[in-house]
Parts: sequence; C-alpha cells; structure tokens
Amino acid sequence: MNSARISGIRWRLIALAVGAVVGVLVGLGNIGVSIDRALRSVAWELRSQPASGSVHVVEVDARSIAAIPQWPWPRSNYVKVVDQLRRAGAATIAFDIDFSSPSTAAEDTAFADALKRSRGQVVLPTFGQTASGASDGWRDAVPIPALRAHSTLAAVSILPDPDGYVRHAPMGTITKGMARPSFSALLSGRSGSAGQHFPIDFSIDPATVPRHSFIDIRDGRFAPGSLKGKTILIGATAVELGDRYAVPNHGVIAGVVIQALGVETLIRGVPREAGWLLPLLLALALAVPILVVRSRKDLVAAIVAIPIILFAVAVLIDHAAGWSFPLAPAWAALGTISTAALAVRWLNAAHRRRGIDRESGLPNRIALREDMRERQAPGIAAARIADFEKLGAGLNDQAMVDLIHRVRDRIATTMGSERIFRIEDRVLAWRVADEEALEPSLLRLRSLMLTPVEVAGRRVDVTLAFGFVRTCESEGTERAIAQAVLAADRAQNDGVDWYAHQQDDHDVVERELSLLGELDVAIGGGEIDVHYQPKLDLKRGVVTSVEALVRWHHPTRGFLRPDLFIPLAERNNRIAALTLHVVERMIMDLRTWQAAGHRIAGAANISAKLLSSGEFLGQLRALIQESGFEPERLIFEVTETAAVSDPVQAARALESFRELGVAISMDDYGTGQSTLSYLKELPLSELKIDRSFVQSAHEDRGDAALVRSTVHLAHELGLRVVAEGVEDAACLAFLRSVGCDLAQGYHIGRPMPVGALADFLDDHAASRREARALSASG
Repeated sequence: MNSARISGIRWRLIALAVGAVVGVLVGLGNIGVSIDRALRSVAWELRSQPASGSVHVVEVDARSIAAIPQWPWPRSNYVKVVDQLRRAGAATIAFDIDFSSPSTAAEDTAFADALKRSRGQVVLPTFGQTASGASDGWRDAVPIPALRAHSTLAAVSILPDPDGYVRHAPMGTITKGMARPSFSALLSGRSGSAGQHFPIDFSIDPATVPRHSFIDIRDGRFAPGSLKGKTILIGATAVELGDRYAVPNHGVIAGVVIQALGVETLIRGVPREAGWLLPLLLALALAVPILVVRSRKDLVAAIVAIPIILFAVAVLIDHAAGWSFPLAPAWAALGTISTAALAVRWLNAAHRRRGIDRESGLPNRIALREDMRERQAPGIAAARIADFEKLGAGLNDQAMVDLIHRVRDRIATTMGSERIFRIEDRVLAWRVADEEALEPSLLRLRSLMLTPVEVAGRRVDVTLAFGFVRTCESEGTERAIAQAVLAADRAQNDGVDWYAHQQDDHDVVERELSLLGELDVAIGGGEIDVHYQPKLDLKRGVVTSVEALVRWHHPTRGFLRPDLFIPLAERNNRIAALTLHVVERMIMDLRTWQAAGHRIAGAANISAKLLSSGEFLGQLRALIQESGFEPERLIFEVTETAAVSDPVQAARALESFRELGVAISMDDYGTGQSTLSYLKELPLSELKIDRSFVQSAHEDRGDAALVRSTVHLAHELGLRVVAEGVEDAACLAFLRSVGCDLAQGYHIGRPMPVGALADFLDDHAASRREARALSASG
C-alpha cells in the first residue's frame, strides 16, 4: 500500500475494529444512557397512540375536593363510589388511596360492608413510605384489617430514577414480608416476580385515558353503561394532594395516571429491555456500505441513512414485539466508523490535491515522485518550453493554461505516455518506458512542434528543448527529476534537440545538487532555523516587530550563509517550501512571545519568483487561514526589484494578502528603479530604506536628503518607513529627527534565536519600566 495514500482493506478492518471497541466501551460504561433516553423519547413520539379505553381513572380532582372539603374524606364517600361502580358493571375497582389508618368505627364498617358486597372486585393498595418512627426510617403501609378481608391487595409503589423521572413500574413487591403483585400486573392479568420491573410505554398518550370526577361518580352523574366491564383506577390528580411525578415526553402527571399507563402497557404485552450487543453487531454489519462506497454523495447518504435505519428497525421491533434495545453503543460505533471514513476520504483528497498543479490541473512534481516510487521505468524525459515569459506576456492566464494542455496533448500523442506531469511552470515531464524509441520519438515531436499551436484564436509558435536521465543513474526520485530538468536546460543552452544527462555531469553540479537535495531534509529535520532581528518603534521607544531571517545549521558543513542556499532554492523551486517553513515557524514563535507578554508583529521575506506562483500563494493563504493567527500581525517583505519587474502581477498577488490583513513592505527601497506610479499601484503598508543609504545618513548630506525625502513621500502616501542598517546612536537620533517610524540594525539588536529574543524583549521592557520610574521620581 502506498504510504502517502490510505487505501485497501486494512484501514477498513481497523475502522471496524475500533468502532466495535468504542461501542463495547460505551455499552459497558453506560456512557450513552442519555442518548438512549433521548432516542426512546423520539420513538415514543413516532409511535404515539391512544389508550385502549379499557382502563378508566376516577380522579380525586380539585372539583371533588371543593365539594368534599374535609380531607381525608369520610369513607362513606368511597362506599357510594364502590356501590355506584358495582351497579354500573365495572369489572375491577382499584384504589390508589391510603387506607392504612383507621377512620371512625362506623365509617370503617360501612366501607368494609361495601367491599363485601363487591365480592372481590375491589383492589386496595400497599406501598412503602418513610416514617420517622420506624427504626430504619421506612415502613410498609397496608389497609387496616377490617378492609383487607373482602379485598385484594396490590402494590402501588413508584420509584423514580436518580434523575427524578419515572420510567419503570414493578411487576411485584414485598410488603409486610409477603410478595404482592403490582397494580399494573394484577389489573392486566400478567404474572411476574417481586423485584421485577418493566418499562412503561410512554407512547400511550395519558391524555387519552378516560377520566371521571370522583364527585360525579359518587353522585351518579355519568352515562349508564359507560363503565361496564372497565377497569377503574381511583386516585388523586389534584395538584394540592402532591401525588405527581415527572415522566418522559409528558411532563409531570398524577401517580394514578402512571398506574393506568402501566396497566395499558401490560395489556399490550410484557415489554422487555434487551441488551446492546445485538444492535452493535447489526450496526457493524450495516457499516460496511460506509466503508466501501466510492462517491462522496453516497458516503454522506450512507452516514445519514444507516443510523436512521437502525433506529427504525429498533422502533418496529419495539412496536411489534415489545423489545427495546439501547442504541447508544451501536450509534457510537457507527459514529467512529463514519469519522474514520470521512477522515480517510479527506486525507486521500488532500493527497490528490497535493499531486495536482493548481493552475493547469495536470499532475505535478509530487505526483511524478509518487509515480516513480510505484512503478519502474528506465528514465525520465523533460520538455522545457522556450521563451515562456514572452508567451505569458502575450496571452492571458486561461490562454496559457490552454497552451500547456495543447503541448501536453502533443507530447502524449507522440510519446505514447498516459501521464504528462507539469513539474515546473515551463517544464513538462513523463516516464520513459522504452529508451531506444526515445530519440526518434523526440525528433517526431520536435517536427510536430514546428506547427503552431492554436489557442485563444491565435496561432502560437512553441519551441521545446528536451532532456533525459536514466533513473538507474540517479539516487532518489527528486535527484532524477532535477537531472532531467538540468538536461533540458543544457539542450536549450547548447541549441541541440535534446540532451541526455551524463555521469560526467555530476562533477559540475554535484555540490549544488547535493546541497539542493539536503535542503528538503533540512526543512523537515530541524536544521533550518529562524533568527529574528528586532525593529524599534522610534516614537514609542518599544520593539513592535521583528524580521525573520533563515539560518541553515548543516550537520557537516556547519552554519551556511543564506546567500549560499537561498539562490539555489530559488533556481530549483525549493524557495516555496522554505518560505512556508519560515512563515509557519514565525507564527509559532509569535504565539510563544505573546504568551510571555510580548505582542509583536513578524516580517518574512517573499522571493520575487514566488509572486508568480499560484500554487505557492494558495498554500501561503491556506497556512495563514488555517493557523488562526491574526494576519494583521504579519508582514511580507518583497524586494523593490521584484515589484518593479512585473508590477501588475505583483499587485495582484500582494493585494490578495492585503485583503487578509497582512501588511506588505517594499524591501531594499532605493536600490532599484521604482517610480512613484509603482508605489501608488502596489498595495504597500511600508517602505524599508536600504542600509546603504541609512548607515551614513547622519553624516552624508546626500544620503540624509534621500532618507528625509523618502520618509516624507511615504507618509504622504500613508506608508510607514523602516530604516535598516542602524549601527550607532547618532544614526538613530537622525532617524528620529526626520520622523522615521521604525529602525532596524545592530545598534538595536543583532539577529538572534527565538529564546534569545524573548530575553531581549524582557530586558527591553524592564529597561523601559526602570526609565519611566526614574523619570517619575525625578
């Protein structure tokens, strides 16, 4: 498997395994209880159904309490209700009212007689309750003996979950040492054991349970026959009596209504709460499409649909068979697998983007390196487009892209190569499978190129110079690519059709190529360091920014001066990676200093060559945006020569960074041939006066005049001015006198590593505080 791209079945098996482990951990740790409760509530909403109508509630409501103001009520009221219900043909009459304490002898006798007349139709409650007089603070309440003789006893205990919600009801409990069925089990005719619980089905709408006011039943104000054969539950619903509990989906409802929902639940069957293992296994099976689909649209559809399907299956099973399954472990596994699938797809897409030239859409140098690693071929051929700058000056951007594609098509047709790589803006390359056929093929291609290329309605002459290198003669893919490009350069310089890289050429380019090859390793291996030179704000007397200066600590050559490797990097397309490394490191160091209390800006040099590289500019913008760092604290320095050579391109590139908030500085101002029009057209924030004019400005009248006029001009244009090369106090004083904004040089501070600069900033801040203290005391 290619190490740069995640593919094959290995990651899919790993994703399934990790998903399974996550699901098991969620299941064993009860981590997803809240998720399962939320899903259960949604399922109840989807399955919302009315009560069967076979269970009626006779409620002790506010109207009944108002009609019978004495509480507890005289038991003669219950006598009348029992007789009324018995005559109405009620099947069972169950009281959720406490009869564990005696009333008057007459009232108790009358109620006992009514129970006797009912011939076992009446169910009275038993329950546990707190009692301060009991040794353990708890006592079992049962009806007084006189009432127990002609009634059935059943438990009405309700125990909420730790969060205060009632979700379950018992099948039976033990009171007074005897196992008793619960109201739900007894009234529904279901059997169970003491201590066994079942989940209440809250898809049943409690508002659909038929209700009757106690006072209306007592006084006979109800339709004859409406209660015949019904199970009657009598209990308190009045808020003032306090028998109310929180339940899922329906808020706070009366205890007697919860008892009714328990009966309704068991009438439909005894529900079971099954384990999480079966849904987890089903989820792992259903996750296969997530791992194998190819299109992004199908992946998103699978990620969304599969958890819904799993949920729908669970809802249907619950509705049909009364089995409920915790889904949190299964959903956790699906979420883990989906995240892995999205991450792999994103990484593969990012890998593909890295291998595509952003301007032309052709595979780039990175793609060629990968292709060389994946398959063997005798060599690499490179075609350099001559007079590329002249072509670019005569064609717009889209026409240049079309030109590259036309040239690419001719190469592919002649050479029989499927993939043509754009490894530099003006160089196309391809793998050579048959070295013997290369020379005649190149001659045919050169003849074909004598025919102008039609692009943007114009016929454009394009000349190619070809180079070739045998990959077996090179050490590493990048060296082979570089040698192919150098061979094409040699062909163009020598005026020949093509040139094959020779072993003897190593003696000429060995030093540069070895250094060039080491530069990539140096960037990733920590050999490239960044030093910082402070810039002093002359008005405030504080260091407000620094310039990042690259240093290479070579493991065998020691410290290398920038002028030894930066031009090499520019010539060989390494300057982009080096610049991105410096900017990334500078952002990290600026954050470090800010955490230490030093909020300063940082400046980095941008090579002239990079201003025309759309790929680099895009990578630099992405780096800034993805870092989350404040762009307003970044400064990009470009040389005057770079800006003047192509002001239109420079303005377009730099404006995109100004829009982000990055400041643009013209470096080495005064050494080129800039004009006022360039300063007006470029999106500049500051000018840096070259050290050659600053160092003697306090002594040389000509230099002083140039510095003074530059400061004045810059301020008129709304630009700040940085003077570099300040090496003594007199020069610094002169710059203050002419209104220069910032100064940089050895007198302020030499370039120093990140840690030394932190100490420098601390010392500078301490000196300023000491100076202010002395001034205040004076």
